[in-house]
Amino acid sequence: MFILIRAVIYATLIVSLVLLFLPADTLSWSGVTRPGAMHVAQVVGMAVGIGGAALALWCVISFAFTGRGTPLPFDPPRRLVVQGPYRFVRNPMAIGVAFAIAGAALYYQSVGLMVFTGLFILVIHLFVVFYEEPTLRRLFGDEYEAYSRRVRRWWPRS
Repeated sequence: MFILIRAVIYATLIVSLVLLFLPADTLSWSGVTRPGAMHVAQVVGMAVGIGGAALALWCVISFAFTGRGTPLPFDPPRRLVVQGPYRFVRNPMAIGVAFAIAGAALYYQSVGLMVFTGLFILVIHLFVVFYEEPTLRRLFGDEYEAYSRRVRRWWPRS
């Protein structure tokens, strides 16, 4: 149970930074305010954002229960997580967060937040390629190699 509490606390801090504080700064900087009424863009944005956040939360729970760790590099999972959303893509948490940010961009109809989403995707891709994947290869060896041959990084196999 302690691992779940730790994972939720860490994830809350990181998600708050990526999904609340940085986008809020982007919105404030670009002068965007909350829409006065709900239109199609707001409904679609909410659906995309909630779906992305739910996917990210599912990943955090998978890390805690299956991997016995958290999503953060200083407290990583002790076991390779290949169940749940990780059956389909190797980085579903990043995909979930990107969808959550994109949902906010749609909701607010904010070009600044869409640019932020693109920058997030670029930064996370570089992090995955240059830090995360080499680290997973080192930690989990053949198990990770077999997993990465079976499951794509960003896009599910058809």
